[in-house]
Amino acid sequence: MAITAGITLTSAAGDLVTDALALSTTTNLNKAGGSTALTDTSGLGRKTTESVSQYILFDADDYPSGPVKAGKIYLKNTETSAGLFFTISIDTKTIGRIYAGDFAFLPWSNVDGTNDIKITPSTTASHTLEYMLFYE
Repeated sequence: MAITAGITLTSAAGDLVTDALALSTTTNLNKAGGSTALTDTSGLGRKTTESVSQYILFDADDYPSGPVKAGKIYLKNTETSAGLFFTISIDTKTIGRIYAGDFAFLPWSNVDGTNDIKITPSTTASHTLEYMLFYE
């Protein structure tokens, strides 16, 4: 069974660009270099934090069946308060922040057994990140 991901971006004329913006795309989540659907998942999880410590969300060493070659990660900050964000890192490289209500969908590969996905909360206030990994 195929897993399909999609995104739609819209904006009225003048908001972002001169003309109205309407972009939409979808893709099947397939194994590396092929047309066979991804079949494994971490399951949908939630991480609620109350410190500014860094947490490993996906540890590259936790996949004993072999390296993740064609992983896709879904992240969503479930909060509504603007000050409650998560900084997302791959090992020591910061890739961005997910602010309240934002989500991210990104590729992930750990073919060399590294590339841990880490999160760092912005404050000690309780806030929650929803996450899921699709992989082969």
